[in-house]
Amino acid sequence: MINTFKRDLESGKVIESYVLDKIRTKYPKAYMIDGYCKEWDIFIPELNCGVEVKSDKMSLTTNNIVIEVEFNNKPSALTTSKAKWWVIYDGNIYNWFLVNNIKKCILQNKLKYATFTGKGDSKSKKAYLIKKELLYKYKTL
Repeated sequence: MINTFKRDLESGKVIESYVLDKIRTKYPKAYMIDGYCKEWDIFIPELNCGVEVKSDKMSLTTNNIVIEVEFNNKPSALTTSKAKWWVIYDGNIYNWFLVNNIKKCILQNKLKYATFTGKGDSKSKKAYLIKKELLYKYKTL
């Protein structure tokens, strides 16, 4: 298995920069968090809230968006995020969600998580594999 972490990280930074540029058109003080921050990737001082940016280009093939909740038997991603917004790039479109709407989608549809080891990962994760057409009913922008 090829470790794609470095390539994925570089691609993620490009996607985060694009989202930051979009946010700055309305909130010019917004900034990217330097280094690792499990709560969010971008902070908007004008709103006192964070934005988490996710990329799931595999969804172009699978038609599912992966929403991680645990990695290596520890809470992660949706479980630990303190962000108000998640922006999920699916390879074509930047989809904006209030985090509470993602959680609402999971609860209202009684979704079950899957356990698997992602490509490039050495540890297993628990994540919801949510059909795009279902999740996108909950998007904000």
